[in-house]
Amino acid sequence: KRNNKWLLCFCGLIRIFSRSLSADLRSTGTSHHFSFLLNTSDYRILRMDEDHDRMYVGSKDYILSLDLHDINREPLIIHWPVSPHRKTECVLSGKDTNGECGNFIRLIEPWNRTHLYVCGTGAYNPVCTYVNRGRKPMTAMHLQMPQTRGRSSRAAEPETEYIFHLEPGKEDSGKGKCPYDPKLNSVSALINGELYAGVYIDFMGTDSAIFRTLGKNTIMRTDQYNSRWLNDPSFVHVHLIPDSNEKNDDKLYFFFREKSSEMGQSPKSQSRISRICLNDDGGHCCLVNKWSTFLKARLICSVPGADGIETHFDELRDVYIQPTQDTKNPVIYGVFSVSGSVFKGSAVCVYSMADIRMVFNGPFAHKEGPNYQWVAYTGKIPYPRPGTCPGGTFTPNMKSTKDYPDEVINFMRNHPTMYNTVYPVHKRPLVVRTNVDYEFTTITVDQVTAADGNYEVLFLGTDRGKVQKVIVLPRDDLQTEELVLEEVEVFQVRSQQLYVASAVGVTHLALHRCDVYGEVCADCCLARDPYCAWDGKSCSRYSASPKRRSRRQDVKYGNPIRQCRGYNSNTNKNTLETVQYGVEGSSTFLECQARSPHAAIKWHLHRDNSDRRREVRTDGRVLKTDQGLLLRSLQSSDSGIYVCTATEKNFRHTLVKLQLVVLTNQAVNNILVETGRPAASSLQSSTWTPSAGQYKDLLTILSQPEMGLINQYCQDYWQYGDPLTGVIKAQDLKELKEQKKPRNRRHHGDEEET
Repeated sequence: KRNNKWLLCFCGLIRIFSRSLSADLRSTGTSHHFSFLLNTSDYRILRMDEDHDRMYVGSKDYILSLDLHDINREPLIIHWPVSPHRKTECVLSGKDTNGECGNFIRLIEPWNRTHLYVCGTGAYNPVCTYVNRGRKPMTAMHLQMPQTRGRSSRAAEPETEYIFHLEPGKEDSGKGKCPYDPKLNSVSALINGELYAGVYIDFMGTDSAIFRTLGKNTIMRTDQYNSRWLNDPSFVHVHLIPDSNEKNDDKLYFFFREKSSEMGQSPKSQSRISRICLNDDGGHCCLVNKWSTFLKARLICSVPGADGIETHFDELRDVYIQPTQDTKNPVIYGVFSVSGSVFKGSAVCVYSMADIRMVFNGPFAHKEGPNYQWVAYTGKIPYPRPGTCPGGTFTPNMKSTKDYPDEVINFMRNHPTMYNTVYPVHKRPLVVRTNVDYEFTTITVDQVTAADGNYEVLFLGTDRGKVQKVIVLPRDDLQTEELVLEEVEVFQVRSQQLYVASAVGVTHLALHRCDVYGEVCADCCLARDPYCAWDGKSCSRYSASPKRRSRRQDVKYGNPIRQCRGYNSNTNKNTLETVQYGVEGSSTFLECQARSPHAAIKWHLHRDNSDRRREVRTDGRVLKTDQGLLLRSLQSSDSGIYVCTATEKNFRHTLVKLQLVVLTNQAVNNILVETGRPAASSLQSSTWTPSAGQYKDLLTILSQPEMGLINQYCQDYWQYGDPLTGVIKAQDLKELKEQKKPRNRRHHGDEEET
């Protein structure tokens, strides 16, 4: 936390394309896609530099430095490719099927205040080096300023130039720090001059390890090719969390998913949390130069069923650590997906450090042999307890793990897994998505102060290239209410900006986009966005200042009747009545889309010859969609005034009011004759067929459930004619007759056999 603003990171494999930024989103001025005009890709690594107000971006063969004060300013660029000889060797080894023979940047860590430590895959030969970053004063020109109002002049402060270049002659091997294969995930943390990394350390990508390099201590790793320790893991996150006020108790936590250790076991993948002590030096006789404090436990994210059977989300995708005032007890958010093919879904689960420590202090998992089940170990636990850090609260007289008895080290090697599992808070997920065509892949969380309390806003990235802005509110019955504030098709948060990296680019998006909620107090209140409040004139950014007591906001209940008293009379004044024309026998679409995804939409029709308004019902000719109302085969009785209203939280207001005028075929022909154009034939007027372009435009405005119905209708229309009128095209009728003609199956002498 710096300057009362959280520094949040949102890096992940989200497919982002510059063309995906819609014109509507660009017009708001709240997003920007960076195009660097470089022959590169894989903008996957982001690193914030709080000391110099810079953001570093790692891609293929390039390292970029962006100015956070002016993000649109031209970036500083370092070109760091592999040598032609190394690239040739990589290609000859058969590893360049998808352009992997490049230097993909996978690690950017601050080494000190003036240098970065960066590593790349080096065309399947990992390499690391140092980057000089900082500022140096330019030519000192003390300009004498003219005197003003009798005050003495002073010298202007010298300008500074930002430094960003590779240190020559500082390259070293990246083995154990960066993967060979750019497709393999890795995590790293540089702590006190020592680099801790979860990485695959061989050319073939079979030897996974948690490695410690650099620094003065011994190089350490996990037990090699031991599936009880690591079984084909995919590393997700790493974070240092202190256990107590004693520094020797500090532990580094790794989050990953791995294959189940048992053949045929369900699920096939399991999510894990593991930890090691920073001052671990390995054993004296056993586990030499290998972790002697490594322990792991299973993370559970499941939905309990009515029959007691849990639906598990097995694959951990991303982790975000939310700091609290107590540095020893942050809140852990995890994004999970389903590993099987039965259904597609994802969930967000929240874990407490108290529950995690309870599991690591619990029983160890034990197995007598390959044909036995895992059980809780009930034998004698050696002292000090396996997993305890040397020189800490419980072992003040043991300065190194090499002082541990051999029975402790042997026990650790054979019992690295805890028997109990870590369940989320309240034993259920915070957010669940099932039966949708996307999965959550990344998460970041921002804590927002609103008028009625503090709220955590979740920014969830999906594999469809979108970001969902979600808030979960507590209810009086100990349940929670989930609200999707908005979903945007773009992609670290600093100065109220969300930065997102992907394989093809970088995008930043403003956290608060209050103007999209409209110009009415009720819409602003119903949005229930803790970033936004009604200021009397518009929906604008909320600021917890005592000088702005007139601002209206209600995140928990969203009650516009109470909050917008005095402003609700203006709700319908902005609704303009428009006129829309249609032709008898054709189709028309009346557009109406609610600003809130939680509003219920209703259509009412007020005919010219009636004083009553009736609700428009769905039938064979009328189809309601999320974007509006589709009327097929228009009739003269469809004319009238259509009113679209939205109801939410017992508050109803008008969104659209339009008058539909249905013209008869005769009236259209008369107009065409008057303008000198040929009149449409009766067949053309009664069987109007939309063009391919019009058909595609229609499909884009329909939601997914209705698209199938419309598509089937149009396909039948084009193939057989109008199913409502039974009219068949002349050409199709001729083809049907040709199909019914008898065929002579004899082979004539002058015909070739096929």
